[in-house]
Amino acid sequence: MKYDVVVIGGGPAGMMAAGRAAECGARVLLLEKNKTLGKKLLITGGGRCNVTNAEFDHHLFLAKFQKDAKFLFSPFSQFDVESALSFFHSRGMQTKVEAEKRVFPVTDNAQSVFDVLEKYMEEGKVDVQFDALVKGFVVKDSLIDGVMLEDKTCIQARSYILATGGKSHPETGSTGDGFQWLQEIGHSIIEPQPILVPVVTSEKWAHTLSGVSLADAKISFFQNDASGKVRKIIPTKKGKLLFTHFGLSGPLILNMSRAIREFLQYGNVFLSLDFVPLLDYDVLDKKLQDIFAENKNKKIKNVLGVIVSESFVSEILEEAHIDGEKYVHSVTRNERLLLGQKMKRMTMTVTALLGAEKAIVTSGGVALPEIDLREMRSRLYKNLYCVGDILNIDRPSGGYSLQLCWTTGFVAGTFAGNNTDEMLKNIEKESFL
Repeated sequence: MKYDVVVIGGGPAGMMAAGRAAECGARVLLLEKNKTLGKKLLITGGGRCNVTNAEFDHHLFLAKFQKDAKFLFSPFSQFDVESALSFFHSRGMQTKVEAEKRVFPVTDNAQSVFDVLEKYMEEGKVDVQFDALVKGFVVKDSLIDGVMLEDKTCIQARSYILATGGKSHPETGSTGDGFQWLQEIGHSIIEPQPILVPVVTSEKWAHTLSGVSLADAKISFFQNDASGKVRKIIPTKKGKLLFTHFGLSGPLILNMSRAIREFLQYGNVFLSLDFVPLLDYDVLDKKLQDIFAENKNKKIKNVLGVIVSESFVSEILEEAHIDGEKYVHSVTRNERLLLGQKMKRMTMTVTALLGAEKAIVTSGGVALPEIDLREMRSRLYKNLYCVGDILNIDRPSGGYSLQLCWTTGFVAGTFAGNNTDEMLKNIEKESFL
């Protein structure tokens, strides 16, 4: 055997795992189907790369993973948010914290993250084989005995780390191959579904605002029930919103998209957008009165920018059926109240979600009870480790997905990298006890 560890997949989890295994003294080969590493990493966060989330309380951080949190305490006790930040900082990549504790490199460039991981692997002398088209695993005596390539080459090692990702952004190489290989050797796979997905809306005015964002918006979702009565279906949330040429995106929408999907099967979903969530109706109306009193001889279209972004003024006026050329002193009380209502409740219709090609991540993957997450090791094959998006772990937007890659990759790399033939023999014995 030329290698101690073979890592399949050169994304963030795979690169971290390969670097860590090599740091532990293992001879490591990374197999990558593309001609370059980190294709998906380089497009995350619009190319800025949301490295992690600066929530240092384990319980609060893991609570974001909801039902899956109970599986993650052990790996996060070994490599957590602080560990990840220390890893990057100690290698010269400084970070900054933005809204909702999202952490980005100060360069605002995912290339900075990639460079750290690439150098980490170079320091450990990790070999990388590009255009490596894997066909599956070779199994012998309840162990993985090799990785079979399309050209019939069988690559063998003591341990194997699967880091092929989910099915989001398939153009980067994440086509779900790893799920098929795991099923073929007896693992259970929960069918992947796109999550953290932008939504499609029918209102043309929203499409004209493509590229405009709201740093602090509030959204409520409604649907007509069987009797025709309107009811709220998802708890109201606040956060960053981005208008697109087809509808809405941004962290606020992405983190609600899974719940939206569940209700879309029963018909259209309606959302109510609040442009000024920090002001209630009465306070907003008083503010409008004060602004109107100070600017009575100006056109209405030129004074509303004090309250909402000027990008939204014309749309709000149009929805309220008020001519923007109208002078403030001519605006009636009812028109003023209607303006306030539109600022607090702009209605839009969600007709669909985009597919896996636009999903930030997908749900689904290998069933967690089949993985010992203390080591990221398969309970079926004691020299197989699974990391990153190959795992059936749901997570929100905001740096949680990449942190999962850093944590699981580091833990798997540690245990795979320290494995010796004697350790594997002991593991085999344990499986018979």
